Amino acid sequence: MTPQRPLRTWILAASLMALALAGCRTAPEPNKAKEAIAPESSTGFVAREAVRSQKIMAASANPHATRAGQEILREGGSAVDAAIAMNLVLTLVEPQSSGIGGGAFMLHRSAGGVIEGFDGREVAPAAATGDMFAAFADGGMEAFMKAVVGGLSVGVPGLLRMFELAHASHGKLPWARLFEPAIRLAEGGFEVSARLNALIAMDPFLAGLPATRDYFFTPEGAPLAVGALRTNKPLADTLRLIAAEGADAFYTGPIAEDIVAAVQGAPVNPGRLTLEDMGTYAAKVRPPVCAPYRAYKVCGMAPPTSGGVTSLQILGILQGFDLPAMDPDSPQVAHLLAEAARLAYADRDKVLADPDFAQVPVQQLLDPAYLAARGALIKLDKTLGVVAPGDLPAGAWNTYGPDASPEMPSTSHMVAVDAEGNAVTMTSSIEGAFGSHLLVRGFLLNNELTDFSFLPEADGKPVANRVEPRKRPRSSMAPSFVLDASGGLKLALGSPGGGRIILYVTRTILAVLDWEMDVQQAISRPNIVNRNGDTELEADVPGFEGWLKDNQLALEALGHKVVVRDLNSGIQAILVTPDGLVGGADPRREGTVLGD
Repeated sequence: MTPQRPLRTWILAASLMALALAGCRTAPEPNKAKEAIAPESSTGFVAREAVRSQKIMAASANPHATRAGQEILREGGSAVDAAIAMNLVLTLVEPQSSGIGGGAFMLHRSAGGVIEGFDGREVAPAAATGDMFAAFADGGMEAFMKAVVGGLSVGVPGLLRMFELAHASHGKLPWARLFEPAIRLAEGGFEVSARLNALIAMDPFLAGLPATRDYFFTPEGAPLAVGALRTNKPLADTLRLIAAEGADAFYTGPIAEDIVAAVQGAPVNPGRLTLEDMGTYAAKVRPPVCAPYRAYKVCGMAPPTSGGVTSLQILGILQGFDLPAMDPDSPQVAHLLAEAARLAYADRDKVLADPDFAQVPVQQLLDPAYLAARGALIKLDKTLGVVAPGDLPAGAWNTYGPDASPEMPSTSHMVAVDAEGNAVTMTSSIEGAFGSHLLVRGFLLNNELTDFSFLPEADGKPVANRVEPRKRPRSSMAPSFVLDASGGLKLALGSPGGGRIILYVTRTILAVLDWEMDVQQAISRPNIVNRNGDTELEADVPGFEGWLKDNQLALEALGHKVVVRDLNSGIQAILVTPDGLVGGADPRREGTVLGD
């Protein structure tokens, strides 16, 4: 697709263009775009070094959770056991991002090489209708956030049923043991982190609801201070009951009754969730989606998340370009990544949805010939601009209208490798920061239903990701494995970040595979995002100030509309090497890695 001669020609042309532009004007000041609500807001970079170990490793978005994972692994627990323990702790210490009131996607790879996907995505209630969010469809971010808060946005939480399913197959320690770190911390208290404090302070809704006001603010109305000790006895009691009685204690009985009462009786946007919806929820095992990338094989989670397919599409398109020969900091790399991403996102927005309700052409989307044809559209001297989805073979999916519904970025990721070599990569979420803002028995309920299209039709056609009863909304969560040429595990990773997750994960894979970077170095690099629109460059990345100026100038010369903004990924990754395990945690958040 791109032999060496066109590449050299493009580099020469880009260099001449940069020299000409430098002679006539200086680079514009970065325009740091601000969103109406910025749940990705960072508390700044924290310098990190890669962590090395020989046998076990755990990484998560909070030190308390990572310590819980290490504790479980040291006792001989499996990677699944560690992931469960970490996420239960995150319910307490990172309530804005994930927890038992939400859902998750988990990939598990056994030491023998078998990969399974566990789908714990939330589902819409039986009473859901295609027009349930139509009143919020017009009005931008303000209208969207009005739909988020309250009961209407709450889907049946899937996390605990998924944990139950995965633990039955791959757990080693008793179910109740996995709850002990979170119960202990909920009763003894944890210190409020800088990130949690900042997100409480910037949220415009928490103080308006009695339960969240009482929990997240002082009696004087101030956000919980950094370092303040916060206990959560209601959550401890909830977890103790589930530990003793299993996931049934959550989906039936008093806990389920309280969830339904909170949703139906919400002071704003009362919802449609029922006890029957809770009691009939089922997690699913889905085969992964996998595709080659150079000498490697990359595997991701299948739909209803779009993360696996879209990431593999981007990699498949870029496979036709000699990225290893390019400077990873160069504008040509940023241009190619942005163009490949816009092509993949165009397909994503049209056809990726819950495969139990829509015809999702995964095989066609990942066909090498199809991706080569898509990649051939990329121009080296200018951007394609907004692109149309590809011309797929005839099928029912060609009748779908586009869906560009937003996804909020408050999510969490964790990875673990146990002593036997089993591995888990799991992304968990309650969707937006603090989810629906409904606090029940010490945990927050999700607002995942706002990941559906707010309108059931577009351009006179049904939207694949429209609301339907018992349907799972589309996601961008992208837990991923990379396998080496012999099929052995090389890399396990994932990230929070809403609709941008796909690019956060993909660019990290590229950095490790194409430029052989240290895993921590790969994570700490600047983010580049294009979702078939603006090209977003990350602001204020230490050590990359020159990169930002040079790339912004060069990309604008190619016709990109560049937006410079915070792009706070939260990548956790474990690299498997001949000398052991190497872990990295994103410096933009509070994640840590521990191993032995």
